[in-house]
Amino acid sequence: MRTMTPKITLEAARVNAGYTLKEAAELLGISVATLHKWEKDSSSIKVSQVKKIEEVYEFPCEHIFFGIN
Repeated sequence: MRTMTPKITLEAARVNAGYTLKEAAELLGISVATLHKWEKDSSSIKVSQVKKIEEVYEFPCEHIFFGIN
């Protein structure tokens, strides 16, 4: 039997990392509008962007849900 890895939303990962939307966007090198859009629908984020999120949030990307919330 396969166990599922629990996942949190991209927004929850940001909040858990202690960043505001503005702070996180600056660290990720994107606009606040883009990050806000990603937090609603992260299904089209590039792999390179996912890796940057993982680095900035200090949270493994396999535990973040990437899709439509």
